[in-house]
Amino acid sequence: MTIVTFAKNVVRNLRRLSQVALIAAAANLTLGTTATAQLRVDISGVGATQYPIAIADMQGDPAGRTIAEVIRADLTRSGQFKLVNATGAALTAETPVSHDDWRSRGADYIAYGSVSQAAGQYTVTYRLTDTVRKTELDGVAFAGSEKELRRIAHQIADRIYEKITGIRGVFSTRLAYVVKRGDVYELQIADADGQNPQVMLRSKHSIISPAWSPDGKKLAYVSFELGKPVVYVQTLATGQRVPIANFKGNNSAPAWSPNGDKMAVALSRDGISQIYVIDNDGSNLRRVMRSPLIDTEPHFSPDGNSIVFTSDRSGSPQIYQVPVNGGDARRITFNGSYNISPALSPDSNNLVYVTRRDGAYRIAMQNMATGSEQILTDGPDDQSPSFAPNGMQVLYSAVQNGRSVLAVVSTDGRVRQTLSTLEGKVQEPTWGPFTN
Repeated sequence: MTIVTFAKNVVRNLRRLSQVALIAAAANLTLGTTATAQLRVDISGVGATQYPIAIADMQGDPAGRTIAEVIRADLTRSGQFKLVNATGAALTAETPVSHDDWRSRGADYIAYGSVSQAAGQYTVTYRLTDTVRKTELDGVAFAGSEKELRRIAHQIADRIYEKITGIRGVFSTRLAYVVKRGDVYELQIADADGQNPQVMLRSKHSIISPAWSPDGKKLAYVSFELGKPVVYVQTLATGQRVPIANFKGNNSAPAWSPNGDKMAVALSRDGISQIYVIDNDGSNLRRVMRSPLIDTEPHFSPDGNSIVFTSDRSGSPQIYQVPVNGGDARRITFNGSYNISPALSPDSNNLVYVTRRDGAYRIAMQNMATGSEQILTDGPDDQSPSFAPNGMQVLYSAVQNGRSVLAVVSTDGRVRQTLSTLEGKVQEPTWGPFTN
């Protein structure tokens, strides 16, 4: 099997875009502009456990209602909260809470607060109370401009989620993905709810495989602007971008090490796609192992000690794991004859990947200890799975009703979200890390 044949059948990016690499020439790029189309969110299903909570409009400024609406939307999207009507509740950060009254309404928890504004700066003070135990669980004040109020609302939702579930919330994290409109490709980032999209790179040449740095300040990706796939790293704050891997042949599938000092890449510099590790400045290239067949799609384990990857060494594409310093690779997927695009959960307990079953491409999750598998999605063309940084959800691209969309599924398969744009094909998603 040749590398081109394997790439078309195994690696989603080269399968879709290998012909584009033959189109040539100079780059036509735009950096750092604002996207016009928001992602629309549709939600279905609920979690096995739902926490009854009331979110009261914050008092003192009209912005308080918008902040509360964002918090309600965040918690609803998780599928783990049941919203109790809090219409008319005039609770400020200093108002004593009638625990029994809210308990009688069915709310085990209530979040409320105040908003004040002076000289264009807002102060948002919020409280979270447990009405069953009759105790205050959380209380904090945030400061920011009007443009930062959505971010503050996401941060409050994160605190509520963590105080009640014990798991860190991901509402203030970001997503990266590629949108294709006509013959133009855009690398975009957006908030986890699909709002505030921004274009990091616009090009007439294909952009694939975006990967967040662990600190959330940079994106690595593959661009075809030089007539072949080359790995770039772009600093989001400045737009500065530099080629990290531009060797002979294909340079693809960048993945950051957990501490951000190295990257794993798939290179065909020696004639066949193999896994290499390189410093994040493009120096100290090192081949991880030698294989007579194609190895691609590397992904570091959370502890940085190993790499999971896709290979056809068993005769069909399967997922393997190898120590980062080299050694024998161990096959870790055995269900089905086609498994690609691996990613380990933040706690290393689960592996998510694309599997082909009954002609449909679906997202599957395998327990690393037991090998048990759960099919999370229905297909027909689900690709590019990426764990949320708390490990509770998986982001992926999908085709629904003939349209390309981003989708999110909870790791128990019960809650699903669809994030779709008004136009264009949305693909190659990756969920950003926690940031301070």
